[in-house]
Amino acid sequence: MLTTVLSAIVLGAVIGGLARLVLPGRQTISLLVTVILGVLGSLAGSWLAYRFGYSGADGFEWTPFFVGVAVAAGLIVLYGALTGRRQI
Repeated sequence: MLTTVLSAIVLGAVIGGLARLVLPGRQTISLLVTVILGVLGSLAGSWLAYRFGYSGADGFEWTPFFVGVAVAAGLIVLYGALTGRRQI
């Protein structure tokens, strides 16, 4: 259980960081918010990928990963719009 939670946090940090990299400009959000949005993006991306017919594969699953990055990028943009933080 603890390993799963720690894995989700680490993968969420990676996904959140990648989501910030694919967005143009500079995002003025903290590391904690990046990790939280990355974890949420990862969960939502995995759910969406499996919901729309992804059946899984052996090894690392790239499709849910990239969908998670896209969802996390959308969440970062939404967070910036809701909080009024400018993206330079």
